[in-house]
Amino acid sequence: MKIEYEYTFGLPRNLVWKYVMDEKVLRNALPGCKSFVEHSKGVYEADLEINIGPLKDAFTLEIRLDQQKPPTSFRMNVKGKGNVGEVVGTVEMRLQERVSATKVTCKAEGNVTGALAVAGQRILESGATKGLNVFFQTVEKEIKRNIYQLKRGGRRQR
Repeated sequence: MKIEYEYTFGLPRNLVWKYVMDEKVLRNALPGCKSFVEHSKGVYEADLEINIGPLKDAFTLEIRLDQQKPPTSFRMNVKGKGNVGEVVGTVEMRLQERVSATKVTCKAEGNVTGALAVAGQRILESGATKGLNVFFQTVEKEIKRNIYQLKRGGRRQR
């Protein structure tokens, strides 16, 4: 399965990079995320509830960040398991500076097994694209909320 997705933040790249790398922002932004914990530098475990078409399940994911080139790109290696199958894949993220904006390009490639694979590529791609859209919209809201808090003189809240 291959997915390509683009999102444009109305924010500068350095700011987007900072928050996309923030554990608390990620926990709040990942759809269905129940926990998100960094076990060691760049290695996270996440518990997610997925709801894609007829499939509903809880997944435990291991996410490893590597090939980080701040603030332009990084790669995630993801592997996870749930009752309906397993997923293994990589996600390449690129952040490009635009005039008062940041364009994020996401290219993902993965393999799924079990009922996930039986569900069909179209359902999975549609669900993944919807999840990416919700993720990036939520990250942007988190960034703007934190900026607002900082401007008001308050502490950053997450």
